[in-house]
Amino acid sequence: MFAVLKTGGKQYRVQAGDVLRVEKLNAEAGDKVQFNEVLMIGATVGAPLVAGAAVQAEVIDNIKADKVITYVKRRRKHSSQRTRGHRQQLTLVRITDLLEKGADKTDVKPAVGARTKIEPTTKPAKTKKSEAVAAAEDAN
Repeated sequence: MFAVLKTGGKQYRVQAGDVLRVEKLNAEAGDKVQFNEVLMIGATVGAPLVAGAAVQAEVIDNIKADKVITYVKRRRKHSSQRTRGHRQQLTLVRITDLLEKGADKTDVKPAVGARTKIEPTTKPAKTKKSEAVAAAEDAN
């Protein structure tokens, strides 16, 4: 049986025992994580996700990908060159279990990416203006 899961903006087709390189997760080596965004598992196709399904994995290591070098050269009279490099941070995980139902195991934490959505802060409450300031604004 196989499953299709979504993490880090990408989709992966996995089976038990597979080793994946996914976008960096907030987990250390040896931690167990659970991917709850399952698009397909076995013959069940979600719309868009399969309710109650999950894929459990064990984190092997946090690694970096090979360096990608970009080189830009402006020609003719400008005579400028730029070289930049980038190494993407990845997490190496081994798929341990595919769960069609009962994905609410408490000993496993959900897989959360390095970039989590930040909730907007509430604005501070406005203080009452003094009567003189309020009267001056009303006059204008």
